[in-house]
Amino acid sequence: MSDEIAWYDAHAETLADRYEGVSPERVHDWLRDLLPSQPATILDVGAGSGRDAAWLAYKGHDVVAVEPSHRLQTLARERHDSPRIQWISDSLPALKRTFRTGLAFDVILVSAVWMHVAPSDRARAFRKLITLLKPGGVLAITLRHGPAEAGRRFHPASAADIKSLARDHGAFVEREATAEDQLDRSEIRWEQLAIRLPDDGTGALPLLRHIILNEDKSSTYKLGLLRVLCRIADSAGGLGSAADDEHVSIPLGLVALMWLRLYKPLLKENMPQNPLNRSGGEGLAFAKEAFGRLADVSHRDLRVGVRFEGEDGNALHQALKDAAKTICRMPAHYMTDPKGTAPILRTRAARAGRYPGDVRLDERYLASFGTMQVPTHLWVAAQRFTPWIEPAIVAEWARVTRSYAASLERPLDDAGRARLWDAMVWEDSKRDVGRARTEAVRLLEKQPLHCVWSGKSLSAAELHIDHCFPWAVWPCGDLWNLLPTHHTVNQRKKDRLPSDRLLRDAEDRIIGWWRDAYRADRHDPLGKLFMLEAAVSLPGLEATGSDLEGCFSAVTLQRLRLQQNQQVPEWSG
Repeated sequence: MSDEIAWYDAHAETLADRYEGVSPERVHDWLRDLLPSQPATILDVGAGSGRDAAWLAYKGHDVVAVEPSHRLQTLARERHDSPRIQWISDSLPALKRTFRTGLAFDVILVSAVWMHVAPSDRARAFRKLITLLKPGGVLAITLRHGPAEAGRRFHPASAADIKSLARDHGAFVEREATAEDQLDRSEIRWEQLAIRLPDDGTGALPLLRHIILNEDKSSTYKLGLLRVLCRIADSAGGLGSAADDEHVSIPLGLVALMWLRLYKPLLKENMPQNPLNRSGGEGLAFAKEAFGRLADVSHRDLRVGVRFEGEDGNALHQALKDAAKTICRMPAHYMTDPKGTAPILRTRAARAGRYPGDVRLDERYLASFGTMQVPTHLWVAAQRFTPWIEPAIVAEWARVTRSYAASLERPLDDAGRARLWDAMVWEDSKRDVGRARTEAVRLLEKQPLHCVWSGKSLSAAELHIDHCFPWAVWPCGDLWNLLPTHHTVNQRKKDRLPSDRLLRDAEDRIIGWWRDAYRADRHDPLGKLFMLEAAVSLPGLEATGSDLEGCFSAVTLQRLRLQQNQQVPEWSG
C-alpha cells in the first residue's frame, strides 16, 4: 500500500485535474435516488481530489473524507474548503483512525478504490465498512475493469465477490449497474453496487438484549459489567485501542474503577446485589476489607486523572485488585453468546504489584492490572447506542435488585425504591467551572480575553464559562470543554451544540485559550492534565503530546458524533 500511496503523491496534480474534469452528478447518477434527501453523515473512502466530497457537502451532508495520499489531500483541501468536510489520513483495510472516531454513516462511498485492496484483505475491509454503516444505510462500491497505467497496481475485482461478502454480513445488494468510462477511455468499464444494511449486521444489539433481558442472573454482575462497558465507550473511549480486527482492548484497571464507582452508592444504601447480600458488601466477592476502607471516599472521585495518597491510595489499589479479580472470574467468564459457551469478553489479568506509594488514575496505572478485550461489534454498539442501551440496563438492574430484596423478606417500599433509583444514577464529577474561571481571571489581569463564540472583549463582570458541549447532553467537565464566553452569549446558547461552522470559526480563539489558560502546549501539571483528559474523553484524538490542532480536530469529530447519535439541537451563534 505504501508504494501505491507514493505513486498517488507523485502524480497528485495530474490526477486531481483529471478527477475534477468529470461532473460528480454524471459519475454517480446511478446512485442519486438512493442518497438521503435530508442532511446525513457520509463517509467518502479514497476521496482523492475532494470532488465527490464537495458535491455531497454542497447537498447539505456532513462528509468525512478519507485519503491516504498526503499530496492529494492537500490539493483537495485547497480546492474544496468546505466546513462540512472533515479530512482523515487513513486507508483500507483497517480504517483505524476512522474507526476510532466512533461515528456511524448513512452512506459510505467507495468509488474506484476496491481494486487497490488485496484479495486477502477484502473480507477484513468489508467487515470494517459494514461496522461503520448505520442500520438502513447504503454502502456504494464502484469497480474498475481494465488496464492500469505504468507503475500503478490494481487487483482484479468482481461483483460476485462483493455480493458474497454482503451475504456473509447480513446485507443485500439493492442495486447493480454498469457504466462506460466518463473519461471516454474505451478500454475501461465500471460496475456499480449499492449494498443496504437492514440491521447493524453484527448481532450486537440482539446479543445485548439477550444478556440484559433473558439470561438468568444469580447476581447483578453481568448487568454491572455491561453498564461499565457502556460508560467507558461513551465517556472514556480514548482509552480503547484495537487489539486486532475483532476486538478492542481497554485497561482492566479502568473496568475495575468504573465497577467500584457503580456499586459503591448501591452498597452504601444496602441495596442487595444477589440473594445473599443482606447488607453492605456482605456476600459480594469484590467488596473485601479494602473496599470497606473506602467508605469516606466519594464515588464521584473514582475517575480518571484523580490522585490518591496515603491510606486512601492503599485501600483503592487493593480494592481495584479485588474488583479486577472478581470481574475476570465471574461476569466476564460467564457472559457467553446464547449459541455457545465461550466467553464473549477476553480478559488478561496482570499482577499489579504492591501499592506504589500513591495512585494516579491514568492510563499507565490502569493498564497495570491487565486488559479486557471487547468484541468490536459490541464496542461500536456501545459507542453509538449507550443513550438507549443504558436505560434498559438500569431498568433491569433495578428490577433484579427489587426481586433480591423481596427474596430476603425486606421488600422495598416507595422510599426504598426512590433511594434505589438515586443510587443507580450515574453521577459525573460536579458541574464545576471554578478552575477555568480562575485561569480566565488570571489572564484578564495580564492581557485581553475574548468570548470564543462572538469574539467580544470580556471583562470580569461579563465573563461566563461555557461548556462547549452542553452538560445536559454530555456531562463533561474536562478543561478542554470549558470556554470563556460573554454572559449574554452563554445565555443564548443554552443547552445546544455549537454548529460546525461556528466551532470552526472559533478555532483560533479556542486554541489560544487552551494555550494561554491551561498551558496546554507545555509540560506543567495543568497542561498535562489538559492532555490526559482530552486523550481519555475524545476518541477521535490522533495527536500526542501538546498538538492542540489535533485536539481541536478531535473536538469537531466529537461534535458530529453527539449531533448524530443524540440529535442535539444546534446553535449557530
